Amino acid sequence: MSNRDVNVTEGDILKPLTVLAAPIVLSQLLQVGYNLADTFWVGQLGQEAVSALSYSWPLVFLMISVAGGFTVAGTVLVAQNKGAGNQDRVDFVAGQTIAFVGVLAVAFAALGYLLTPWLVGLVGAAPGSTEYALAVEYTRTVFLGVVFMFGFFIFQALLRGWGDTKTPLALMILGVALNVVLDPFLILGFEAGPLSMVGLSGLETTAYEATGFTGYGVQGAAIATVFSRGVGAVIGMAWLFSGRVGISLSLSDLRLDPDTLRDIVSIGAPASIEQSMRALGITALTALVAIAGDDAVAAFGIGNRLNSLIFLPAIGLSQGIETVVGQNLGNDRPDRAKQAVRYAVGMIAAVLAGVTVVAVVFAEPIVSVFISGENADSVVDIGVSYLQVIGPTFIFLGVYQVCQGAFRGSGSTRAAMIFSILSLWVFRLPVAYVLVTAFSMGAVGIWYGIAVSNVLSLVVAGAWYLRGTWADDVLDREPSAAAADD
Repeated sequence: MSNRDVNVTEGDILKPLTVLAAPIVLSQLLQVGYNLADTFWVGQLGQEAVSALSYSWPLVFLMISVAGGFTVAGTVLVAQNKGAGNQDRVDFVAGQTIAFVGVLAVAFAALGYLLTPWLVGLVGAAPGSTEYALAVEYTRTVFLGVVFMFGFFIFQALLRGWGDTKTPLALMILGVALNVVLDPFLILGFEAGPLSMVGLSGLETTAYEATGFTGYGVQGAAIATVFSRGVGAVIGMAWLFSGRVGISLSLSDLRLDPDTLRDIVSIGAPASIEQSMRALGITALTALVAIAGDDAVAAFGIGNRLNSLIFLPAIGLSQGIETVVGQNLGNDRPDRAKQAVRYAVGMIAAVLAGVTVVAVVFAEPIVSVFISGENADSVVDIGVSYLQVIGPTFIFLGVYQVCQGAFRGSGSTRAAMIFSILSLWVFRLPVAYVLVTAFSMGAVGIWYGIAVSNVLSLVVAGAWYLRGTWADDVLDREPSAAAADD
């Protein structure tokens, strides 16, 4: 395998930025497909199974958020050291990040497995109910596979810091394909018709008669997820130790070094807190929307699904900017890092300007696609107000995400954490709560709270960006004593 890293420290910067971001966007799209496959096949089991997933997902998402924060440390450390031209240090910090996240994963697995019954009850499942039992079973299975899931995430992060987003995309494609194939069989077995759906009822009957396998139900979805991620993690680690992807690890790189661990925690802990607080903030916002009624919750769910698609380009550019900023600051080229941010801001503003026009003008037909049946008209009306109020602020949120990517790439994850907390817990939730309770504005008040937070978040983050000190937050590029001894 030839190295697929993109040169972002020399020559034109617009093209490599786009080449970095595009596979990230595609990976995010595949993640959406990943989740849809689980939801579709679990949906064949009925309401109790779907509800069990709903109770499990906040816990799984919180776990992923914590892991995601520490993988940011891998991206930043690899990017800055590659930019500095220190290949030995790149390998060492990559190995240190893998070892630290590995230890973290084992601790998570043990703690999560033990606490799952309490946690599932905490998010609302009634102990003793079928939903509770299924949610506990699903969540515990995921926790048992945390090492594989974290392994896949860290491989993505290290390669992104190196400047290669194509190889992680290839593994994501493999993982989604495996998940899509395994889901129906592990969930439904050979009795409920997964093969019949594609015209192979005879083969299905034969398989059922031979095995009697009726699937693992909801737990089958968790097994499929863990297995497909595990395959990607094992392949990714094999590539890292073989040197086929540019980073070349040895076992000595895995011996934990206190100095490097301090760097990892210094960068990763704020990023982890940021992502965890965001997950909790979304949960709190959903609870606030519930005050406005079930129709508002349905409209909010539709709005969130639309947002997840609309902001894929922003996510791609934000993570691409982490790499470009990290490598150029490591290469002592802050002006080039800032130039990349300006390009990214221009690109995301142009894309989201077009999206805003479409979202506002065609709000009703867009929302109508996602809802039908009883109370559909009420949900559509509330969903239309969501797009019409929040749509004009899409550009603000997109540019804010790019600024956050610049802060993380420089290692200023504390700044990114502070702005994220301000965005959700200061600018959004209190404003929305006041508009709903004191001014009785209902769901529209929450939409205005979100719109206000989108604008204010960019104002404060943009002011900090223009101040320029974030570009000075470059890590020590000298190898540690442990690395030098190796």
